[in-house]
Amino acid sequence: MQLPKAAAKKRRFTFLTSRGATMKIRMGVAAVLAVSVAACAKNPESIAPAYVSEMTYQNFTCQQLVQEQQRLNDAYAVAEAQQKKARSNDIAGVILLGLPVSSMSGDNIAPQIANLKGQQEAVRKAMIMKNCG
Repeated sequence: MQLPKAAAKKRRFTFLTSRGATMKIRMGVAAVLAVSVAACAKNPESIAPAYVSEMTYQNFTCQQLVQEQQRLNDAYAVAEAQQKKARSNDIAGVILLGLPVSSMSGDNIAPQIANLKGQQEAVRKAMIMKNCG
């Protein structure tokens, strides 16, 4: 049994107004936002350190290691502030434009942060090996 043309036409377009369609649209928008947020700059605390051998610092004296540790801490503080700003700009960009603006413009410095963390770890290990106070 075939439906009259008007009923068939109406049936074809009911999906546009059904609750299921509204839910699918919302889920689609949520998925797009989730993917966009995932592309945002990472929080500095969540960036894993890169491997840096403590042997790099084997010829340093304890005093030099302390100075290097301070230099790395200062550099990390600057990089951390820049990364946090990039992250907040990315989140704002995703909310307003749907795009992680800072990550797209090169403000995301996650690799540099990973390297600084790795160097900090290597200096700490070298200080332990040399019994620095």
